[in-house]
Amino acid sequence: MTSTKLLLLDCDSTLSAIEGIDELGRLRGAETFSAVEQMTRAAMEGGTSMESIFARRLELIRPTAAELSTIGAQYIAHVEPSAKETIQMLQTEGWTVVIVSGGFTQAIQPLADYLGVELVEAVLLEFDAYGAYAGFSPACETARTRGKNAVAKRLRKSSEATLSVMVGDGASDLEVQGDVDFVVGFGGYAVREKVKAGADAFILSLGELPAILRKL
Repeated sequence: MTSTKLLLLDCDSTLSAIEGIDELGRLRGAETFSAVEQMTRAAMEGGTSMESIFARRLELIRPTAAELSTIGAQYIAHVEPSAKETIQMLQTEGWTVVIVSGGFTQAIQPLADYLGVELVEAVLLEFDAYGAYAGFSPACETARTRGKNAVAKRLRKSSEATLSVMVGDGASDLEVQGDVDFVVGFGGYAVREKVKAGADAFILSLGELPAILRKL
């Protein structure tokens, strides 16, 4: 990375309308979907630690490699309407864009390719030779509480960025404050009052982002 401006974007309920883990839960029926959705909501609103739910949700679902491909297609089908144009515009203005998510790399990568984003920091799932779930890489920072903070600090150091911004809808995005210069809360799909109150700015469309970033 050569840019001195670093833009970190959340994926679920920000770049795309869906929550990938919830949609995987939906594939297992109403009971599993409800349990997974409740855990996801608790984490997004800041009431539950990421460590306490991450492995539990995956063990409930045990997603296959093929199902991650399905979620990847859903991410694109439900992409935030202004995301692609906004990202392209900001890239031309010198921003290095990175998707930083507690979601799954294999599902997010197709969306990143569609949006023209080269870097994805997410959780890499592991599968056996038949495509069955075999766990996740413990080295992935975003599977842990304040994992996005660790990513933000590492990327800022490696890119020598003089300006860094986090954009997202959840508590894990808000808590990156202090490790980036500016946090933009996103409420296009879910308005979380804690994020709305605590973020440096709050938007309902990614199309509002360029005007905010140009003032920094």
